[in-house]
Amino acid sequence: MGKLHRATIQDVAMLSGLSICTVSRALRGLPNVSETSHAKVADAAAKLGYVASSAASRLAGGSTGSIAIIAPTTTAWFFAHAVESAEEVFAASGHDTMIISLRNNPAVHQRLFGDLAALSQKVDGVLLLNIDLSDEEIEALAASPLAVVSVGMHNVPWDNVGIDNVAAARSATEHLLDLGHWDLAILSDREKGNRSVLTATERRHGFELALADRDLMADPDLMIDAGSSIERGQHAMNDLIENRRLPSAIFAGCDETAFGALTALREHGLSAPKNVSIIGLDEHPMSRFMGLSTVQQPVADQGAFAANLLEERLQNPDADFEPANHVLPTTLLTRKSTRRKR
Repeated sequence: MGKLHRATIQDVAMLSGLSICTVSRALRGLPNVSETSHAKVADAAAKLGYVASSAASRLAGGSTGSIAIIAPTTTAWFFAHAVESAEEVFAASGHDTMIISLRNNPAVHQRLFGDLAALSQKVDGVLLLNIDLSDEEIEALAASPLAVVSVGMHNVPWDNVGIDNVAAARSATEHLLDLGHWDLAILSDREKGNRSVLTATERRHGFELALADRDLMADPDLMIDAGSSIERGQHAMNDLIENRRLPSAIFAGCDETAFGALTALREHGLSAPKNVSIIGLDEHPMSRFMGLSTVQQPVADQGAFAANLLEERLQNPDADFEPANHVLPTTLLTRKSTRRKR
């Protein structure tokens, strides 16, 4: 049987001009969608031949009726937001949801992925949110009876949804360069080894590429391992101020790191953009209130899109779909934490 190239909910969203979350809600008849949006979605879906999966077919063949959403942690904003949007899709399709947090604990990770037979008895499919898997774990999961879709992963033999982290970081860095800042620092996480999740590595690469485009090189002393939390961002900025030097501008690998950096600046009697321009990446809900320039990524749409793809897999278990990496767009948002160099 040949591979099937089917229309996706992303195609419907693009044609209708609406977000993936709105399209998903409209297709499933959920509330809080206007009549105008319903009409746009119905028209786009009809033109593309897209039909949302129904809940009825899951009852056949000994299905458990459950899906596991697996995240490294459920306390971080990104994962909590993605889980919520995915869970809405699964609930509307008649599936129960099991939320599994690995708690950033290697022992928990090993127990779960070391016994896929046990997991297969509990759920029909899994949605992986930025899970770092070894090659052996990827092969075992692909060979299991579980339907699999992921968010933010690389080189996996199933559908994946994400953003172009290189391009997003490049856009943020170019914004600083366009404002006349040539002395730049980056505060970001640092991944080790060969991984299936390379978010921080890609964002560092985008930062370096933007500099290279202007015949500049990143200063190793200004490339700080800052993790992806407020606490570690604060620690990294303190290190920059106290032990290194304060550059003209800073790209923080995620908004929460930027929040920590802003906190550290205040503690030292400094501020952005007066003393240094700062830009993040994510569009965390607090970014707008803190006036943080950032690159927005569609977190809810990633969760909803991935959930819809998993539903399609479950509703059409015999279809030979071609796995694909679905890349969603990002948007540069400029606010008061960045300004032209003076």
